[in-house]
Amino acid sequence: MDLDNPVLYSGRPPLALVLAGGRGQRLEPLTLHRSKPAVPFGGRYRIVDFVLSNLVNSNIHAIYVLTQYKAQSLLQHLHHTWMGQMGRDAFITPVPAQMQSGTNWYQGNADAIYQNLDLIRNYRSSLIVVFGADHIYKMDVRRMMRFHVGKKASATVACIPIPIGEASSFGVVQVDEDWRVTGFEEKPDDPSPIPGRPGYALVSMGNYCFQPELLYEVLQDDAGISDSEHDFGRSIFPKIFQSERVFAYDFHQNQVPGETALGATYWRDVGTIDAYYTANMDLRSIRPALNLYNWNWPILSGSHMDPPAKFVFDEGSRKGAALQSIVSSGSILAGCTVRNSLIGRNVFVDDRARVERSIIMDNVKIGAGAVIVDAILDKNVTVAPKEVIGGAKYELRQGEVRSKGGIVALPKAPESPESLARG
Repeated sequence: MDLDNPVLYSGRPPLALVLAGGRGQRLEPLTLHRSKPAVPFGGRYRIVDFVLSNLVNSNIHAIYVLTQYKAQSLLQHLHHTWMGQMGRDAFITPVPAQMQSGTNWYQGNADAIYQNLDLIRNYRSSLIVVFGADHIYKMDVRRMMRFHVGKKASATVACIPIPIGEASSFGVVQVDEDWRVTGFEEKPDDPSPIPGRPGYALVSMGNYCFQPELLYEVLQDDAGISDSEHDFGRSIFPKIFQSERVFAYDFHQNQVPGETALGATYWRDVGTIDAYYTANMDLRSIRPALNLYNWNWPILSGSHMDPPAKFVFDEGSRKGAALQSIVSSGSILAGCTVRNSLIGRNVFVDDRARVERSIIMDNVKIGAGAVIVDAILDKNVTVAPKEVIGGAKYELRQGEVRSKGGIVALPKAPESPESLARG
């Protein structure tokens, strides 16, 4: 299948709009100083890297990233990692809230795009994709666009089938046997099943494909409704499916180059501490469901001039070792033990310290004999020698939280001159 055949669109190449302004309040304290898309993930990435990698790997290079809340960390990451491409149809450009259409900040994800309609119109694309920036997954967007064009759809929403008992926490999409949308339910108590699949419901992924003129029209109409939530899932799609050809794209039919298994697609909403923790821990598996080692579909991120990771000392119980773990560049494990954990960049773990089932972000220093268990340590945290962090009896300090699953999360500490130099 020629996924890059111009028959997918006529005129200018597709334009991607990435919604990256979310607060991520349920992820605090990790979002106290940054937006959700800027939260580190997997030792060396940011959450936003996944959607941008999917778009670039799908040969979509005209991308506006719409930012708003606590955007400085995200803007720095975009500048360092993603803004090297320049040209008429090759750019990744952050677009902060500029109050182009009034005096308000973005009032919802639909309003974020409405406030930038002039910018979007000026590109004159014949196909627009609107993607969120706060999920972990791989997706060949060309397959969704081909589905959209093949159905002669006005709009298409990417959906993932999940067990019906888990669907009440999401926006559920109702479809007929041709997967044309027949209804939307926001967090229903009794979700509607997929036709022919009684045990499953369709959940919206927050990724959309639009014919431009329809997008312009529905956003202008929505902007004039004073009590609208200005949200695609709550305000836009529940109306347009009644008069337009709106279809649901089955994410389980997606397949990226280098990975052959259909129906095993990985998608995680990392909106809570427990969901974020679990998705990171997934990466430790011998054969993780999310394959970061597929060079045919790389997850791209910033390149840093870090030295290699180093494991030192092998003297009796004093061994620098990491088991079933990920250790990122520049980190030194000095006579300590790390098990079932993710270690970020430029972390130092000192003599006979122990780290288990934890996520340690960049530039953290863990003192000799310290114990870290079932915890997330954000950037720049310093742990004193013999200090114990985590566990049911651990007493929380200012800014720290304990999740429903018992994970203790420590907020980011101020940057030292040394951590600033490391980046």
